[in-house]
Amino acid sequence: MLLQRFFVDHLQQHRSFSPCTISAYRDTFKLLLHFAEMHLGKTPVTLALADLDAKLLLAFLDYLERERHNATRSRNARLAALRSFLKYAAHYDLNALPIIEQALAVPMKRFERPMLGFLSREEIDAVLDAPEPSGWTGQRDRALLTMLYNTGARVSEVVTIRIKDVILDHSPCVHLHGKGRKNRSVPLWRSTAELMRKWKRCLHSTEDSSFLFPNRGGNEMTRSNVTQRLALAVSNAAVKCSSLRRHAISPHTIRHATAMHLLQSGVDITVIALWLGHESPATTHMYVEADLTMKQRALNRLKPAKTNSPRYRPPDQLMKFLESL
Repeated sequence: MLLQRFFVDHLQQHRSFSPCTISAYRDTFKLLLHFAEMHLGKTPVTLALADLDAKLLLAFLDYLERERHNATRSRNARLAALRSFLKYAAHYDLNALPIIEQALAVPMKRFERPMLGFLSREEIDAVLDAPEPSGWTGQRDRALLTMLYNTGARVSEVVTIRIKDVILDHSPCVHLHGKGRKNRSVPLWRSTAELMRKWKRCLHSTEDSSFLFPNRGGNEMTRSNVTQRLALAVSNAAVKCSSLRRHAISPHTIRHATAMHLLQSGVDITVIALWLGHESPATTHMYVEADLTMKQRALNRLKPAKTNSPRYRPPDQLMKFLESL
């Protein structure tokens, strides 16, 4: 079956896609095959490549947005997976090539990019201090949130940190295994390194391969678990810092805050791109656009300098001459 070869041979062996990408592609085709069965009355076994025409794809994408309430970005991600399969299939079924070309012409949908939101330093400090330090869970949450803010890491990167990835001697740093299987090292602030030393003494397992921030069972925390713990910290912090109630805060919000605070501290944008693990510094430019403080400083440079000198007035003879012209 062509679809099976696409997943086993093309994605796994030839392209060596990550398990997360393959899972996303799998979910796309599960949705498509279910939709095709409802729309065309054909089971996945009887569905032919020629059935995947532009009309069906457009109806499927519309179904995702209207009935499943998917965002435009999710819609485009599903379309990207389908395009990848159609390009692969074009080499094996030349008879369906005209239909595939029409399907590949289905465009990505444009969408509005919302203004980037981030937390102030006072708000971040309130969130980091919110977990109760007396219990094991509170100590883990405080260390976890501090690591998120220090590194600006994605939540998927933080939950996979193992004890061996944290270097606390001489020049403290942490090795992160990032998106797209890219690895990077991020320095730790002195306060963060000290907090990590205290946290490591609280761990039940000190083996190098153990997770640095495990759940109660010693296993890897899930992303939803981190989101829940952050929500609890924000709720507690909002008692003292009421401005937190105006924000919708996720682990990615802390990543944004790290980038903005580095930018406001004068760190070069290319260094921030390396810090966050961006493939291109162009991705980091959205933080420049969102920083109103930097915009105000630039605006102030354009203001004319104030002067106490009187306004120039030409001599009376010159004024009479000009008036006579």
